[in-house]
Amino acid sequence: MNSLAQIPPSVPVLIAGWPGMGNVGIGAATYLRRKLGGQVCARLDVSRYCYPEAVEVRDGIGRIPALTSHDLYLVDDPPFFVFEGEIQVGGEYGVNIAHELLDFAVAHGTKSVYTGAAFAMPVSCREPVKVFGVATDERLKQTFPAYGVEPLVEGRISGLNGLLLGLAGARGIPAACFLATMPHYAVQTPNPKASRALVRVLERVLSTSVDMADIDTDIEESDRMLGEFETRVNEAISALRQQVERGAMSDGSEEHPPEPHEVMDRIERMFDAVQRDRSKAGLLKEELDRWGLFHLYEDRFLDLFDKNRKEE
Repeated sequence: MNSLAQIPPSVPVLIAGWPGMGNVGIGAATYLRRKLGGQVCARLDVSRYCYPEAVEVRDGIGRIPALTSHDLYLVDDPPFFVFEGEIQVGGEYGVNIAHELLDFAVAHGTKSVYTGAAFAMPVSCREPVKVFGVATDERLKQTFPAYGVEPLVEGRISGLNGLLLGLAGARGIPAACFLATMPHYAVQTPNPKASRALVRVLERVLSTSVDMADIDTDIEESDRMLGEFETRVNEAISALRQQVERGAMSDGSEEHPPEPHEVMDRIERMFDAVQRDRSKAGLLKEELDRWGLFHLYEDRFLDLFDKNRKEE
């Protein structure tokens, strides 16, 4: 890792984020850094770990894409590091990146590490966000109630947002990952409401305060878009219920259709399955047609095949 500026001998906290569901963790880290005036102090050379899988073509000219950015920022007051990775890197290379980051942070006096991520659930966008937490030791776990965080009973945290936690713990460095709930059907869309919940937790961790005006504006727009989508889904399912009540359903559909967010969660899981196995696209199309929702998901459904054609 290459230093780009003079760094104090002791920077006690490292907050790290990488892209993930709803960009919740990286969204919180970036917002916190911007509002508290963080400046780039070091850069991680990822050329040894990230290899291009395609070339970019513009006007008939093909070029290797530029390397992604992995920057470490320093906030002066209160003193802490913010690391922002542009892409997730898996396997051995991801482990190497995490170790290199931890080596640098420990060399500059870091005593605790925090990451953030999304906890996708079959919920409506209108429900309040809850924050769960996972710690590497009991002492840190005991601080969760003061931060408004509920310990996660069981599960797994994928990607570098979780891996860094485990590798820090293996070194004896207290570390925690905070996970903010968000609708599972919207994991492909940035979720500023969940990111704000993580920022609030990190405010308490750092004993500081952050101006939320900008992210509140983003939340208003996000809630409006998701709310409109949920309303349209609700209308489609309400129409189906009316058919059921009239005894008009003869295709084996459920007598009591689930709630809209439950239907959207089921559809989201099927989209995930099709991304792994294109042969399941027919089942997804049948499910969308069954609920009368294909017109709402049509662009996204067709994008599955457009992406595959572009990658071939």
